[in-house]
Amino acid sequence: MAEVDVKNLKNEVVDKLTLDDAVFDYTASETLVWEAVNAYLAGQRKGTHATKNRALVSGAGKKLWRQKGTGRARVGSIRSPLWRKGGTVFGPQPRDYSQAFPKQKRRGAIKMVLSDKLRNQKLIVVDAFQMESPKTKDFVGVLKTLNLDRKVLVVDGRDNHNLFLSSRNVPKVKMVMSSGLNVYDLLNHDHLLISRQALLEIQEVLQK
Repeated sequence: MAEVDVKNLKNEVVDKLTLDDAVFDYTASETLVWEAVNAYLAGQRKGTHATKNRALVSGAGKKLWRQKGTGRARVGSIRSPLWRKGGTVFGPQPRDYSQAFPKQKRRGAIKMVLSDKLRNQKLIVVDAFQMESPKTKDFVGVLKTLNLDRKVLVVDGRDNHNLFLSSRNVPKVKMVMSSGLNVYDLLNHDHLLISRQALLEIQEVLQK
């Protein structure tokens, strides 16, 4: 069973936490992580792009000149794609880019990235985020005390409002709830700073 140090906000080790090897010593193909990231990014796309076809552009439907006798090419509508300001042919239309991705595969990808963070000592567990007031200065001081100067993903429970307000304006820092943890954020940040409670909640979910 893997163990990790539990620190307080003064960077002092106050306890040790035993972790489940089924979650934090998980190995799988790197393709699984790629698939999870690809599915996540596809789900973030809005898909609201749209172009006007010949039915949507402005212009009357009247035939511009008679079919024969003018010496010009035959034409039926000013909204033809061949004309300037005419409709667009096969242009993008609103669509849903989200992909169906099995829950077990998504959890497997998260376990693989968490295991990598633990092996490379990029998983920092704190006893609790006890922020007395929502001050960015106080949170920056915590990061300096913990020697975190790169991109940090902060994970805690839903009710820590002071932590959210303290960290939201800090560059290279993102806070998510334990229920919102995803593969993309884990890979996009160098260190994972997480509370003991949130880590146990995530472990319990990933054990299923």
